Amino acid sequence: MRNLIYLVLIAICLISCKEQFEDPREEEINEAMENGYLAHEGYTRSMNFVRDWLTYADPQTGLIPRNLSDSKDIWNAKDAAADNYPFMVLTSALLDSNLFHGPMKKILENEIRLTNRLDRLPDTYSFSKKGFETEAINRDELIFGASEYVKDGLLPLTEYIGASAWSARMIDLVDDIWKHAAYDTPFGPIPALNVEVNGELLQVLSRIYWMTGEEKYLNWALRLGDYYLLDNHHPTDDFEVLRLRDHGCEIVSGLCELYIMTAFADEDKKAVYQPAIYRMLDRILEVGTNDDGLFYNQINPQTGEILDEGIADTWGYTYNAYYGVYMLDQHEAYRNAVLKALENLDQYSYFDWERGSADGYADAIESALNLYNREKATKTADWIDSQMQHMWSLQDSAHRSGTEAYRGKGIIEGWHGDGNFARTTLMYCLWKSQGITASPWNKDLYLGAIPKENGVLTTLISETPWKGKIHFDVDRHQKVFRLPLDYPRINQFPEWFTISADKKYQVTFFTRETRQMYTGAELLEGLEINLEQNQQICFAVYPVEN
Repeated sequence: MRNLIYLVLIAICLISCKEQFEDPREEEINEAMENGYLAHEGYTRSMNFVRDWLTYADPQTGLIPRNLSDSKDIWNAKDAAADNYPFMVLTSALLDSNLFHGPMKKILENEIRLTNRLDRLPDTYSFSKKGFETEAINRDELIFGASEYVKDGLLPLTEYIGASAWSARMIDLVDDIWKHAAYDTPFGPIPALNVEVNGELLQVLSRIYWMTGEEKYLNWALRLGDYYLLDNHHPTDDFEVLRLRDHGCEIVSGLCELYIMTAFADEDKKAVYQPAIYRMLDRILEVGTNDDGLFYNQINPQTGEILDEGIADTWGYTYNAYYGVYMLDQHEAYRNAVLKALENLDQYSYFDWERGSADGYADAIESALNLYNREKATKTADWIDSQMQHMWSLQDSAHRSGTEAYRGKGIIEGWHGDGNFARTTLMYCLWKSQGITASPWNKDLYLGAIPKENGVLTTLISETPWKGKIHFDVDRHQKVFRLPLDYPRINQFPEWFTISADKKYQVTFFTRETRQMYTGAELLEGLEINLEQNQQICFAVYPVEN
């Protein structure tokens, strides 16, 4: 029935637009409408995920459990807070403002009030005990949980929604992680010897240094960089085990984010780091990739031995590092490595990422989507579309199988990895709308878009009367993080069509045969739209010369 409605809506849009204008072409309108259908499905699935997980929240605190089986009595930072909750927040921010400003904000307030244990570092909270799960404080565990929460959850959330209570929580956690740095090195104390933690912190510091402008974040990042690149802890010179998948690959991206940061913040240090960065990247390509250019799970970089022949679902997380260095230095070998992997993705359709888990598909799809944003090819887009359909089907099969008595139909696998399903789904939906969103969103609204020359073509239709605003994206890497370069980053929400406040734009409504000029600042306030039932609009936005 839903597909039939969708076909009718496309027909309405095609007829209206074709009668009045030769441009846009029918296939363009068709593609934009199809994208609207896909975005609608993704948003609906994400809202189902949020609403059904909330039915399992602790009644007293509102906190989300770690999972719905053996750990349903606890909330923890490294899983519940890092992977699940932030993408409930982001889904709500996009689709349900009442939920965003109400329950989501309340969860954060309760989390801070109940789980802070070592200054502002959170510890695992037991719902049945109404207190901490363990009596003793484990500083390393607290720092690990906080670093996961920041890098996997609060950092991408901040990049999309900007300054908020969640970004304040992020800064507080980073400051207290470093307040309790207790491992002495020749370069000063660092918070951990865990390579995952330090890789995460390098990514975080490399972004919030620009966001805040505070030198301490640069200095802390350089301390970690010196430890890994100028001492005897180099990932390929000195490690006997280098994990190239999640829970290990973070150090590669983290060091490369630091390298990019030094190009703009400390050129002398960039020159010092460059040989070590290139040795690391070259050696990983030499012994850590298969014939298709994808990464093995784990290698001994010194001997070249493959320790785990599995293929990393987070392959793009590592290639973000290569492409970032390419963008900075124009080292073509690193771009070519990325292109090789993208070209061979069709060999990994319906691949057994993470033993079939939706989490593995989420990471693999995100890997492709973030790089596709920089290297657009139809073959890559087709792979993303097909794999997204498979990942979505896992949400359906969880309920058809009858193996878990989950309430509602939004639960995917019943653990914190469900949040990664929503994270990647939202990334995908924003691609399908070119970053354009509508408020208020509802289940009857379809908004899709395609890029068109240097502009965007958008279609919008609702099965019921709708009145609201269309919102355009901005250069978030500049506006929020103030990054000097929009290099690909782990868990980044890529930018597609963006509006600059100081530019002018022409908006052409094809179904109304009207054109109007707007300043970017006016468009960023939102474009007001009023739709009758099944009324469609089809419009294009282009920047114009001042």
